[in-house]
Amino acid sequence: MTRHENALGFLALAALWGASYPAITAAKAGVDPLLMAALRFDAIGVVVLAYAVVRGQRVRPTRADLRTVLVGGVGIVAIHNGLLFAGQARVTGAVGAVVLATVPIWSVAFAVAFLNEARPTPARVAGICLGAVGVAVLAVPAPGAVDSPDPVGVGLLAASAIAFALAAVGLRRTTPGLGVAARQGWMMLVGGPLLHAGSVLAGETQAVTVSTRFAVAFTYLVLAAGVVGYLLYFELLDRLGPVEINLVGYVAPVFAALVGWLVLDDALSAQTGLGFVVVALGFALVKRAAIRDALADDPQPATGD
Repeated sequence: MTRHENALGFLALAALWGASYPAITAAKAGVDPLLMAALRFDAIGVVVLAYAVVRGQRVRPTRADLRTVLVGGVGIVAIHNGLLFAGQARVTGAVGAVVLATVPIWSVAFAVAFLNEARPTPARVAGICLGAVGVAVLAVPAPGAVDSPDPVGVGLLAASAIAFALAAVGLRRTTPGLGVAARQGWMMLVGGPLLHAGSVLAGETQAVTVSTRFAVAFTYLVLAAGVVGYLLYFELLDRLGPVEINLVGYVAPVFAALVGWLVLDDALSAQTGLGFVVVALGFALVKRAAIRDALADDPQPATGD
């Protein structure tokens, strides 16, 4: 890909994933959140694993691959997405996208704690604290406000972001041999049944009310945001690196707000905008060295970012 193609791919990914937040909200009328997450990853797992077979990738996991599949399947697919879908059913797409933009901030915090890959400098500590403050801005209702986000929904989304970051740090301790598509496919097929079990234990209705709105939203979540989004993400990760691709989380809320406004008549409150600004400042602090090097004409490796 050329630089121009990389930029277009980046914007496409931000649009695909940004629109997934209002899509989750739109689909909630047809199915309970954990069941929706389970069905989504059942479908994505089958499609992605089939894609790996068509591409000639090895799909049979070895013993060394099992830890990676279990960490990703339990931590990212089941726990992260279970909390994400449950929380997103209670707030607008823009709020969900802003809270999930804290994932890179928590990732740095866990890397400092468990991997010794980043020193706890004042800037990083301040950035991590700002990430928490940004979530608190969304979770604490503004005095006299009638459009403040549901604090329970924000709390579930924050737990989802933390679960993703912790699992991602755990994955960095593994050395998988499977290709990206095969690895992701197995993770989803491990996490899907766990989400089904969680749905049953939570007492959700195991029925789906199919409507045009639900069908469109669910198809989008599986094929566009799921299959295309994940494959595009890993393609861009190889080409752009983790710092630049992490910035997609700060463009996605724009698309989440636009789609939510156009399709669901969601209003973007000043409180949501303020939360986004605080979270973005936190990211800039924890990743300032890596961002500086990524933007430099002759980039140098950023130590610890």
